[in-house]
Amino acid sequence: MKRNIYIDFSYLLLLAATFGAVIVLGAFVAPVIFNTESILFSIELGRYNEGKIMAEIFSRFSYWIYILAFFVTIYEIVMYKNGQRDSVIFGSSVTVVFSALMFSGVYAPKILSMQKLGEEATLSDTFINLHLVSELDFKILAIAILILFIRRLMLLRIK
Repeated sequence: MKRNIYIDFSYLLLLAATFGAVIVLGAFVAPVIFNTESILFSIELGRYNEGKIMAEIFSRFSYWIYILAFFVTIYEIVMYKNGQRDSVIFGSSVTVVFSALMFSGVYAPKILSMQKLGEEATLSDTFINLHLVSELDFKILAIAILILFIRRLMLLRIK
């Protein structure tokens, strides 16, 4: 079967863009938002308001994550049916899909709903643990995307 390089390229571009976005959100956006007191001298947002801003950013990013999960599922099923079976790709693509759906479908909505309850709810152990697990899930997502991207590049070169 003839491969369409434009589909492969688009898929790799989606993976790379999402990996870049995850890194930018985690390494640049979050530290800036949660350290506004060192940037804005006349305005103090407070931890709760900074968290609300960050939650809105992640809420919007969740739509992109849903798109990623959809395309990874479709692309990898098609490649599997075409005989391109690889255990590294299978493991990383399943991890991408599940961690993406957990982040966008479970962690982000729960964090948003707890924030709507007020500042006291965001100081609870439940919220702190939920936030910690969502950060871990986001890191797992980044690693799985990177592994999937690298392995797909390697297989393109082989074929």
